[in-house]
Amino acid sequence: MDSQRRLGEMNIGKLILEFSVPAIIGMMVNTLYNIIDRIFIGHIEGIGKIAMAGVGITMPLMTIILAFGMLIGIGTATKISIKLGQNDKEGAEKHLGNAFTLIIIISILLTIFGILFTNPLLKMFGASDSTIVYGEQFIQVIFIGCIFNMISFGLNHSIRSDGSPKIAMASMLISAIINIILDPIFIFGFGLGVRGGALGTVVAQIVSSIWILYYFTKGSSILKIRKKNLKLDKEVVLSIFAIGISPFSMQLAQSAVQIASNNSLQVYGGDLAVSAMTIINSLAMIFLMPIFGLNQGLQPIIGYNFGAKKYGRVKQAVKYGIITATIIVVTGFIVIEVFSEKLVMIFNSDPSLIDATSHGMKIFLSMLPLIGGQIIVTNYFQSIGRVKISMFLSLLRQVIILIPLLLIIPIFEGLNGVWMAGAMSDFLSVIITFIVFVRTSKEIFGDKEGKDIILDKAYSKK
Repeated sequence: MDSQRRLGEMNIGKLILEFSVPAIIGMMVNTLYNIIDRIFIGHIEGIGKIAMAGVGITMPLMTIILAFGMLIGIGTATKISIKLGQNDKEGAEKHLGNAFTLIIIISILLTIFGILFTNPLLKMFGASDSTIVYGEQFIQVIFIGCIFNMISFGLNHSIRSDGSPKIAMASMLISAIINIILDPIFIFGFGLGVRGGALGTVVAQIVSSIWILYYFTKGSSILKIRKKNLKLDKEVVLSIFAIGISPFSMQLAQSAVQIASNNSLQVYGGDLAVSAMTIINSLAMIFLMPIFGLNQGLQPIIGYNFGAKKYGRVKQAVKYGIITATIIVVTGFIVIEVFSEKLVMIFNSDPSLIDATSHGMKIFLSMLPLIGGQIIVTNYFQSIGRVKISMFLSLLRQVIILIPLLLIIPIFEGLNGVWMAGAMSDFLSVIITFIVFVRTSKEIFGDKEGKDIILDKAYSKK
């Protein structure tokens, strides 16, 4: 059975395993090498704690680069899945070629912007006189290698939609392993410090980019990057943006949250609190990245079957996704509650940082068991092209609720208010998402069973 027929006919549970497990492994390894950067930087003698805060201040800029990667990557991958579900290979290849051109243009603009405005941006994002020098050293190297980041991340989604999840995983594994090897060599062996951590990341992304471009030009891909498809087509570009705008907005929202959070942390807790949040975000991503990997695996399954009007399979895929995501975040919550101090010590052994981070993490991530389903549902709407709903749900947790809470609660609760804002935002967004999910599912599928995607056992047997 060819890769596209599997999407429409293979058992949903087995299909999710086939497509999601490689993506989950890839995302976990990808997360690991980002965390490894911070672990090594956190152990640079004499400056580790401050240097880690400096890297933490750069996260809004890192997130902006990721946002543009998602705008192109996820938008293209979703359109490819739908086009292949409609048996339109030519249309799928046109989207792939346009995506490559967009990546080149946008990455060049981002590099110029980042290098010119690094210093004022980091100050605006909450950098102190002590941390800004380390932030500049790290992020300027990242911006120089922006084009390779965009190719590596942006086109990796399309490999999965092309029907090759294992190759998509391999590209991430190659990049991660190279980065993990190079980090200690550059940081400590060559004495490059913070710059060494960023340089290891860029070199790894260069290798991954070469791998991906080979796959789509001379490799075993169904779709190819062809010269005739590199010329931008207005309708194709707009269709990519229409789908990718939801995850793009979510990442920009995340960047806005990081800015608001860093400034609140600096006001109420100083550099110590910024370092603590850097560690908290790193540990949270260990448990959230598997869900993003699961979403990557679900996206072509949902997109293809929705395009082919096999709605029962769409419902079943969403149900299994929600159940799996919930198991992941509940496990993460238990690990964090039981081993919080030991987890923090991996990054830095300073007693004050351990206490501050462990305390903040238990509050900030207290609603972690609830948010798995919210992330899956947001991806579901994105995968079927319901952009406005997906964007609303993306912004709900990251902007509409969280930023006001970050600005208001700390006035009364100080640093604890920053931690509490994250938990309250998660709780409220889950409730609203569930209500939207139930009502909109009924509208989309046009029957009373639409609201039973989670509960209707009949679909789990089809």
